[in-house]
Amino acid sequence: MPPLILASSSPWRRQLLERLGLPFTWASPEIDETPRPGESPDALVHRLALAKASRLAETFSHHLIIGSDQVAVFDGEILGKPGSDAAARAHLARFSGQRVHFMTGLALLDTAGGRHWLAHETFDVVFRHLRADEIARYVAREQPLDSAGSFRMEGLGIALFERLEGNDPNSLIGLPLIRLCAMLRDAGLDPLGAEADDPGAG
Repeated sequence: MPPLILASSSPWRRQLLERLGLPFTWASPEIDETPRPGESPDALVHRLALAKASRLAETFSHHLIIGSDQVAVFDGEILGKPGSDAAARAHLARFSGQRVHFMTGLALLDTAGGRHWLAHETFDVVFRHLRADEIARYVAREQPLDSAGSFRMEGLGIALFERLEGNDPNSLIGLPLIRLCAMLRDAGLDPLGAEADDPGAG
């Protein structure tokens, strides 16, 4: 089977992919993540997930490349990474007591076979009512400046929530593993298959 590549610099996505027990390497794609005028959230995450995978296609020409991208959607507005403490605090203040939609795009690119798979997963987070001092302490402690929604589900962010609603909680961290497993099976790489037991097989 073609080697597996994760097109991401995120340690959280690498940790998630490691759960599948498949050998992989990773590389960081450099792309412009700016939304286009009038672009819908699902179109945006589809485009960026595929762009991340495609950016590595020339370097990894006989591989399966995974790309993923996530945005938060609140009150009709697409929110990306906050980038600063002040922006993170402002996001969380807006989210207090509210429901926020998260959309994660997923692409699998087969550069040897010239095929690709593309999908997205949605997940809702209902925030509890947050005090300003809680928000400030959270941002200071966890520094979620590179996370859509201004929190890290895999860390202390869980303390911000009232409840979570969706099919795959991994999508909230940035890599929808249930959908990814389905894509990998379609591509001929089954995480529970015999070829996955032997890194040298295929």
